[in-house]
Amino acid sequence: MSNFGDAFDQPEVDPAAEFLAREQDDLAGLEDEVKPAAISAPVVNGVSPSPPPLNREVREEPEKIKKWREEQIKRLEEKDAEEEKKKLELREIARKELEEWYKNHEEAIAKTKAANRDAAKNAEKQFVAEDDEIVPGTEWERIAKLCDFNPKAKQGSKDVSRMRSIVLQLKQSPIPINNKA
Repeated sequence: MSNFGDAFDQPEVDPAAEFLAREQDDLAGLEDEVKPAAISAPVVNGVSPSPPPLNREVREEPEKIKKWREEQIKRLEEKDAEEEKKKLELREIARKELEEWYKNHEEAIAKTKAANRDAAKNAEKQFVAEDDEIVPGTEWERIAKLCDFNPKAKQGSKDVSRMRSIVLQLKQSPIPINNKA
């Protein structure tokens, strides 16, 4: 055990101290370039003063970015103007189409009214012409001509199938109508 104490007599070399010395030599010139971290001010009466303002330099945008922004603004303005122009054109087209539709609609209504008037006049003329040709015993046949014998009834209308069947029976085997009432 006597040899055990002999190892401590030699001076030890600290590896961390050696590393720190080397790094200090390397970083010696950078101290002037790097600004020291903000030193905290002492707290007075429990209130710490606001941190000192940092000297931040306002970075100016590169020329290419400024140029791009200006061009982008111009493009957007042009697109907005073009969009507004197209909106006005579409509104004008829509107005013209609407006017044309109303004109066609009015013409169609006028044609339908005229056709209905002509049909009513023709039907009235035919009815008056047939009225002059009254032959006894054909009364039920004339009544059957005025009736609609279509079995398909419109929804919501009354059921007239019974009346229809009676008129058809009277047409086939007429009962004389006494005109002297």
